[in-house]
Amino acid sequence: MRFTQGYAACQVSSPSRASILTGKYPPKHGITDYIGAPSGEAWREAGRFSKVLPPGFESGLRANELTFAEVLRRSGYRTFFAGKWHLGDEGAYPEDFGFEINKGGWFAGSPDGGYFAPWHNPKLKPGPDGESLPLRLGRETAQFIADHREEPFLAYLSFYSVHGPIQTSSDRWEKFRQKAVARGVPEKRFIFDRNLPVRQVQDCPVYAGMIEAMDDAVGLVLDQLDELGLTENTVVCFTSDNGGVSSGDSYSSSMLPLRGGKGRQWEGGIREPLYFRFPTVIEAGSICDTPVSGIDFYRTFLELAGIPDPGEQLIDGRSIVSLLEGEPDREIAERDLFWHYPHYGNQGGEPSSMIRSGPWKLIHYHEDGHDELYNLESDPGEQNDLLDDNRAEASKLRQRLDNWLLDVGARFPDPDPEYDPEKEIARLRELEHELMPKLEAQHAEYLDPDWQPNEDWWGSQVTSD
Repeated sequence: MRFTQGYAACQVSSPSRASILTGKYPPKHGITDYIGAPSGEAWREAGRFSKVLPPGFESGLRANELTFAEVLRRSGYRTFFAGKWHLGDEGAYPEDFGFEINKGGWFAGSPDGGYFAPWHNPKLKPGPDGESLPLRLGRETAQFIADHREEPFLAYLSFYSVHGPIQTSSDRWEKFRQKAVARGVPEKRFIFDRNLPVRQVQDCPVYAGMIEAMDDAVGLVLDQLDELGLTENTVVCFTSDNGGVSSGDSYSSSMLPLRGGKGRQWEGGIREPLYFRFPTVIEAGSICDTPVSGIDFYRTFLELAGIPDPGEQLIDGRSIVSLLEGEPDREIAERDLFWHYPHYGNQGGEPSSMIRSGPWKLIHYHEDGHDELYNLESDPGEQNDLLDDNRAEASKLRQRLDNWLLDVGARFPDPDPEYDPEKEIARLRELEHELMPKLEAQHAEYLDPDWQPNEDWWGSQVTSD
């Protein structure tokens, strides 16, 4: 089943990942930005000259959080984690939250050393030089499944892909370079949307190679299930923790027709690929248009496993098993969904809170208190702010959003007394008139047949395995 309106709980990684594991909205578990992001007066060191100072947040999963992995484990499941964790340092690793085996999960949110061996990861020794990290994670997961095929198991494969740095093998780069050139090389790839350039064209061969490597790794796991005869009785879920990076970082992807991308408050930052496969329950090829969220996985997985909710964990999400069975669920369809990101994203995101109710999405901005209102049915790209023509609807949504923020104990940014609007304007002009032309030139070079990656890029001249 493909969900056309599957959402991450946040537009950046750590909060979304914590919400999947705990079933809670980010303000409830306290991780509201990626772990390691500066807050308070430390934010000034980013050189952003911003109106407000972001609030502090939890630096890791709290010890009293009960993940669904822990619930499954105490119910007899063997539990395995592979890949990116980024939910705390020593004492808050996967093995501290219900995972018996941990292959690669530690403090870092990006692959230290890159996507080819030799990488630097205390939880995953590299293989021979040039070994692909996503394929290694896929093989580790497939091996765990083979080792525990006679037992109930949870295999949580959490790729570092496609987080920066963007890297791929030379054969994959060439494959997608040729594909992009055959489609026609655009004159322009970027527009400037508020505070950063935003990619509008999907033709980065390096990023495409990264996605294909991840796809191949997923294939290794699915093939293992087929070979062991486990496909019919195994639930498979595929999703992401935030949108593709269209601004900031590597500027490598376009989320069109959705606006923005990773880190941003628009649909491109929070609406994700979401697929469930479970042949004994789900009709193959089915599509669901009901909005659902990463907070829903907790109860969904437990119900599919026949395990009741743990009484000691307060869960915000709902089970979507009825949707997986092809049955409409009015309560899920009519509920409100919420987001709270009181921070500035590296990718241009603004401190904001949001409510999605039916076709309506209201965004409240914490810098100056203004709101925006979009109808996602008629305008999924959020190009037309309908606030002025729908004041009554906006007022109702804003009241429900404010009530929710109060209920979850949300933290808010504070005005920065040292804010200098002239410096902010100068910075934005530099980004538009100096950075954007540089990005245009850099991304055009990716399609040059003579382009070469950085010298320290391990595996760049190694064919994919």
